[in-house]
Amino acid sequence: MISTKIGEENIHIGDTIRVHNRVVEGNKTRIQVFEGILINLRGRGVNKTFTVRKIGAGGVGVERIWPLDSRSIVKIEVKKKATKVRRAKLFYLRDLTGRSAVRV
Repeated sequence: MISTKIGEENIHIGDTIRVHNRVVEGNKTRIQVFEGILINLRGRGVNKTFTVRKIGAGGVGVERIWPLDSRSIVKIEVKKKATKVRRAKLFYLRDLTGRSAVRV
């Protein structure tokens, strides 16, 4: 199983995670939360990135990619652990719709 350690938490492919991201607009700073399924971990060392996918408004899939060592990430919390994931990349979720697209 592919996983990585962030802070005190291990995240695995298929986990539902919440990424707290710092957004700077002009001279104001706010925290934006992106919650979805971790579908991809790639690279090693400082080049390591991860991809999170969620189903947005209107049933449209939204994916975001962050470098693991990004300064804009405030924290990553695991909402739900994956139970039966047997793949390293969950790209097949892109083709699914409805409830099956968010259950792993």
